[in-house]
Amino acid sequence: MEALLVPLLILALVGVGVVLTARAVGRRRARTHQEGPAQPGRSSAELAQEAAARLDQDQHRRLYALIAQGQAMAAIKFYLEATGEGLRASRDAVGALAAHPQPFRPRQEAGPAPVEEGEPQRFPYRYRAIASKGEVTREVSSNMLNDEIYGRIRTLARSGDTAAAAAALVRHSDVSLQQAEEFIALLED
Repeated sequence: MEALLVPLLILALVGVGVVLTARAVGRRRARTHQEGPAQPGRSSAELAQEAAARLDQDQHRRLYALIAQGQAMAAIKFYLEATGEGLRASRDAVGALAAHPQPFRPRQEAGPAPVEEGEPQRFPYRYRAIASKGEVTREVSSNMLNDEIYGRIRTLARSGDTAAAAAALVRHSDVSLQQAEEFIALLED
């Protein structure tokens, strides 16, 4: 009986050690999940926007290809190499980009083009704006429009300033004033 006592005590001590270690690891994981991203004060969506802004178009496409293939480690490594961010920041950025997919937006060095002043900026893509009411549908396609400018035009139209909205649409597209007024009339609601 005495020969079994020492091995049983050792076994009991090892069991207690395993239980205490499991609890400590569980608490640490819970604390990590509660803290969220390593950069406090920013939501995951904001972090995703900032992370996407650091990538050029090819890097953006390649990173999302890795995320879509479920290659999280390769995506983190690629982001780290592409941006020069640290490992933890890269991990958080890739997690945020996976949770909140971001479209590619070209970097704007001088800021957005103003609607009212100067010559309209030409973008490397053609933007399509479509408005419809009932069976009537109008479309404006231009490389001088983007989401921001079209959003301002819609806001002007919905606030009742249809003349300014039509003038802005004419300025940022190749439509006549009459066509712009017909288009704006469909946006008023």
